[in-house]
Amino acid sequence: MKPITPILLLFFSITAVAQTVTLEAIKSYPFPTELTAASTGSRIAWAMDEQGKRNVYVAEGPEFKPRKLTAYDQDDGQEITSLSISANGQWVVYVRGGDHGSNWDDELVVNPAFAPNPAKTQLFSVPFAGGDIKALSEGDLPVLSPKSDVVTFIKGHQVWTVPIDGSAAAKNLFTTRGNVSSLNWSPDGSRLSFVSHRTDHSFIGIFTQANQPIQWIAPSFHHDGSPRWSPDGTRIAFVRTPGTGGKPDSVLQRRHQPWSIWTADITSGKASQLWKAPATLRGSYPTTHGETNLHWAAGDRITFLSYQDGWPHLYSVPSSGGTPMLLTPGSFMVEHVSLSADKKWLTFSANTGPDKNDLDRRHAARVPVDKPTMEVMTPGTGLEWMPVVTGDGKNMVCISATAQRSPLPAVMSFSANQKLALIGKELIPTVFPEKSLVTPKKVTFLSPDGVTVHADLFEPMNNSGKKPAIVYIHGGPPRQMLLGWHYSDYYSNAYASNQYLASLGFVVLSVNYRLGIGYGYDFHQPADAGMRGASEYRDIKAAGEWLAQQPNVEATKIGVYGGSYGGFLTALALGRDSKLFAAGVDIHGVHDFTTERFRGFVNAERAVEKAPDLEKAMQVGWESSPVSSVGSWTSPVLVIHGDDDRNVRFNQSTDLVKRLEKKGVPMETLVIVDDTHHWMAHKNALLVYQATADFFVRRLKGK
Repeated sequence: MKPITPILLLFFSITAVAQTVTLEAIKSYPFPTELTAASTGSRIAWAMDEQGKRNVYVAEGPEFKPRKLTAYDQDDGQEITSLSISANGQWVVYVRGGDHGSNWDDELVVNPAFAPNPAKTQLFSVPFAGGDIKALSEGDLPVLSPKSDVVTFIKGHQVWTVPIDGSAAAKNLFTTRGNVSSLNWSPDGSRLSFVSHRTDHSFIGIFTQANQPIQWIAPSFHHDGSPRWSPDGTRIAFVRTPGTGGKPDSVLQRRHQPWSIWTADITSGKASQLWKAPATLRGSYPTTHGETNLHWAAGDRITFLSYQDGWPHLYSVPSSGGTPMLLTPGSFMVEHVSLSADKKWLTFSANTGPDKNDLDRRHAARVPVDKPTMEVMTPGTGLEWMPVVTGDGKNMVCISATAQRSPLPAVMSFSANQKLALIGKELIPTVFPEKSLVTPKKVTFLSPDGVTVHADLFEPMNNSGKKPAIVYIHGGPPRQMLLGWHYSDYYSNAYASNQYLASLGFVVLSVNYRLGIGYGYDFHQPADAGMRGASEYRDIKAAGEWLAQQPNVEATKIGVYGGSYGGFLTALALGRDSKLFAAGVDIHGVHDFTTERFRGFVNAERAVEKAPDLEKAMQVGWESSPVSSVGSWTSPVLVIHGDDDRNVRFNQSTDLVKRLEKKGVPMETLVIVDDTHHWMAHKNALLVYQATADFFVRRLKGK
């Protein structure tokens, strides 16, 4: 095993690879997240990651000139989340720290800078006009009162409160059993709803004041969540799913995941079911962005998202009951849903529009809450996501990108038909090689079982002669790679990497395999996938075989790489088909389903009653795992993992490395100390993707 060091990587990239575009230059782009608008006026805010230095920016109409509100100047891995503006527009509140894309321990401190006294996961406030930053408290997930006076937040799984101006110390608002989440103020700021999670069930509670008992809304043996207040504050809507327990069911068989929408009267506490999802696989609880996306809208209507017609779409139903109205019909998906301040409009991003390739893009769209008159507001060959309407209803802001230009905030009139105006174009560094980036092409091909596989093809600008090629595999797996910069910072890293590999002379095929989103329910939830048989691997093998047939590809020099679930499929490709895939880079992949996915099922073996197919499922899970194919693995591999990973356990790679060492597989390793699944430090993202490129240059180009 040959470990890789940053010094060797830098030397190799400088001396051995002749190139005009550097990874450092491509990765110099700023990346905006957390775009939000005040509930009144025209003020907006967003977080911007500028080469690891994460800060809050604000702007205000009509000019929307960006202004940097904070001055964090270190690449220290401290993300900014929960960004919000007070109702009166005077304060900006945010959380600094943690890893909020993780599967566990998202609130815990992240310290890739190795600071002896690491930063805390902490709440801050700062005047919108600028001024001193107030450190409010350790904690997470803040919610601002409609009165703009206090911030409630979660600390130690309980509810705390602190004045928004930091004039007094934070204090525990109340204590209850269970872990608390989903804080939501009533419209007048007099009451606070929340969810109390109690392992096998959860309750919705309402806190009024310290001298009054907490009110529990229709407590049951179920999981209740997503509380939403009616505009007049007299009622509450929520989502109900079954409680945990019952006879063990089949592990391998897919089944309907029930859910329903309920409403309750606050005065009486009485609740009734408003709507129940169809008892079909498609009618199961949605797992796309925002899940049910429940809102109580104007006109006393309740809106939500359901997958029941085969696509994730928005629906609207009167709070008095009736048949839900489909607001967004068509063969596309809805993501990033937001309700306007006047509660009359839903804005969202969708992979639809007039262009034939819009299925592989995102555009900002809107629809009234009471009629199916959806409008795509940003058609064209660009990409737009996270649309929100300013509090005065005059403008829509979103994040905008193209295949070349990196993401930036943008604004357009909400009423007039006009083009987007970029906000902060001057923030893109002059070294960013926008004109040197290629436009990926949409391609499709068939998997052996007849499934249509979608992919994005990156070809070098100098595309003469035969070239080595690489299959890129995204993670998730409910993700979709796009024909341009991605709305996720993790997959923008991957997009930058694919552009860099193309600049080095590789043909890169970014595969949207089954299990991903964007192509309907049957593609998203296929049979025999994952630990039930890894049917999605057929699409990866088909991608390699498609590349091998292309006239500009050297069929014997095809590599494969990916992170997370993409690392799993990379390892599976190398284990099963080393003759097709000549080399691979496995980035924090899952390698053994029997230890990573069967924890709950295995614990159930202690009980008398077991899942009827548990033994078979364990065997299928093993056969679907890369570790079961180490015996036929011969291609060289680079294994990369951060040891503070909170999405895939580090021991998944420790175990694989030991197996590959014993087998004698040519292997290099790169361990990123104290960083997470998402490369919170910019320097570490550079290190990972430079190592990936250098490995492929050595293994596929022989340099």
